[in-house]
Parts: sequence; structure tokens; C-alpha cells
Amino acid sequence: MRAERSIAFYIDSLKWGGAERVLLHWARWCQEAGWRVVVVTRRGPATDAYPLPRGVDRWLEPADGRLLGLLSWWAFPARLLRLRGLLREGHFQVVVGVTTLPAVKVLLASRGLGLACVVSERNYPPAKPPSLLWRGLRRLAYPWATLHVVQTRASGDWLRRHCGATHQLLLPNPVVWPLPALEPRLEPADWLPQSAPVLLAAGTKAFQKGFDRLVEAFALLAGAWPELRLVILGLPSTPYHGLDQQGWLRQRLGDPALQSRLLMPGVAGNIGDWYARATLFVLPSRYEGFPNVLLEAMAAGCACVAADCATGPADLICSGDNGLLLPAQAPASLWAERLSALLANPAERQRLGEAALAVRQTFDAATLRRRFLESLDHLQPHG
Repeated sequence: MRAERSIAFYIDSLKWGGAERVLLHWARWCQEAGWRVVVVTRRGPATDAYPLPRGVDRWLEPADGRLLGLLSWWAFPARLLRLRGLLREGHFQVVVGVTTLPAVKVLLASRGLGLACVVSERNYPPAKPPSLLWRGLRRLAYPWATLHVVQTRASGDWLRRHCGATHQLLLPNPVVWPLPALEPRLEPADWLPQSAPVLLAAGTKAFQKGFDRLVEAFALLAGAWPELRLVILGLPSTPYHGLDQQGWLRQRLGDPALQSRLLMPGVAGNIGDWYARATLFVLPSRYEGFPNVLLEAMAAGCACVAADCATGPADLICSGDNGLLLPAQAPASLWAERLSALLANPAERQRLGEAALAVRQTFDAATLRRRFLESLDHLQPHG
């Protein structure tokens, strides 16, 4: 592998999200270490939220023609052969599939090519199971992987028990600090009154992130805190799986006066400016893998409050020391109570925010980079 080492990373798209960011970190690490790196995506640059690292190539999986589109699932073998052709053409030694469906596809498509195949789930697997057919394919293919990169021990244990994922590397997400400022830039001052306290949340999937819970807590807080604003970054204005997420959250508030205090600007490439403006960062997720936004907010010195869902937040927050964890099924009334107490206590917010800064060392990118690259150096091809 030392001579002209080459690696392909495969994911659906480079849209805004934690899996996409982490994949690009890995791609940059490999490129800097002398690998030839190609990122393969199914969707094209029109959906991109992040730039490719310098020196990394981008390949697009060929689009379905009219016939394959009509065949739907029956065209799956043809799609695998098409992906197999790309992998053979690239003469790669390693291929990395990130998120469930791309991981399964690369394991099936690369079978017998003599590649080392690495896969990585990016959420706690049982929290959002794929369809029955994809679950069956995952159970079939995951034991073939040369290596599973897992974010938490809980995820690794589940994959070992249920999917035969015996070869694992525990690798949490790296913290990036300072955060780069990308496009589009949205200035907090253009959206917020200068003195208004701000609850900040971020994510693209409203139900997973529990934003409906947050909106209900905000409604309970709003009377006692008439200047308070709730800002949710990242939610698209277009429907997600048929749901108008922004409209769904506004409807839960009902009162137009309250709706005017719920701000959903969309994607902000300069999210670091929003962390700096936040009074509290809030993550009421129903499930997570390893939440990048929480890690970033802590690295920015935010006082953070998160739901203690199955995996993720408890790997970052020791409740009461560097943030607060609320029970996974905590009602909106408890969220409102704890948030109100912190809004009224600047000294406690400062203490929690200062303690949160330790994640910059705990999840230092240089240390995790070394572990990732060392794991690649010892891979052997799968069958």
C-alpha cells in the first residue's frame, strides 16, 4: 500500500450534515498523508454544502437512464455493477462507504475486487432502521467489511451483536477550531435584536433533532422572557420527505406573535458567529450518532443543554460539569424549567461554557487523524 496508495470515499451527497463533514475530514487527512483521494457521490454539486479539500478529486456515480428509473428496485443489480466499474476503473486499494446505504452498496459492489472495504454508520443504528430489505442486505454484507469505524461504544456493541461487525475502530468526530466561515454567510445582527437572549439549535431533520420539543418548551418560556428568540439553523425551506418542517414547527406555536420570535434562517456557513451570539445552545435530539453541532458549540464555549439520548451527548457532556443533560423523554415543562434557570444565571452559563472548552483537547483532530491513518496502513483486502 506504500506505492501510490489510493482511496475512494463513497456517500450519497455532500449536503449539509455531520456525516458529510467527517468524510471530508478523512479525505483531507488521507490527501495530506500522500494518498490519491477520490470522493464518489450519487448526487451532483448542486446539492453541495462543503467544498472539496484541495487535491481531492470528485467522481459522480452515473445517473439512472430512463429504463433504470422505471425499473426502480429491480435495477439495483445494474447500479451495483455500475459502481463496481467505477471502483475497478480507479484502481483503489481502499474504499470507504459512509452511512448505511452507501456502506452496503460498496460492500456488495467491491466483493471480489481485492479492495480493503471500510464502512461507517453515522447514527445509532437501531434508532432509525432502514427498510426491511436494506436491513437484510446490511446483515449479509457487514461481516465482509475490513473495518467498521464507529463513533461510540454503544453503536459498536450493537453492530457487533446484530450485524457481525467484529473488526472496529472507535473514532469519535474531531473538533475543528476555529470553525471556517463558508458560504452562505448569515449575520446574526441582521436577524436578532441586539440585546435579545437567544436559544440556538441546529440541524436539518426536525423530528430527529427534537425541535418540536424545543418549540413547546420555548412557548412555555416566552411569557417570562419577552425578548427571548429561538433560532434553528439548517432547516431547509423545501419539504423533507414531503414534510414542510419549518411550517410544522410554526404551527406548533400557533400564536403569530410567538411565531415571529422563532427564526429559521436556513443554512449558515458562518455558524461560528451564531455560536458566539447564542445565550444557550440546545440539542433535544431523539437520537444521534456523535453530534457535531454539540461538539462545535462546546468548543465555541457555549453553555449547552442536550437530551441524554441513547448515544452521543453523554459522550460529550458530564451533566452539571460542562453542560446539562436532560432525560431522553423529558417533557417540555422540564426543558422550560432548566432553560429558564440558566437564562437567569449568567455566572452558571459562563462556568459551563468555560468547562466545555476542554473538548478542544479531548477530541483534538491531530490525535484522531493519526489513529485513522494508522488504521488504514494495516488494512488487508476483504474477500
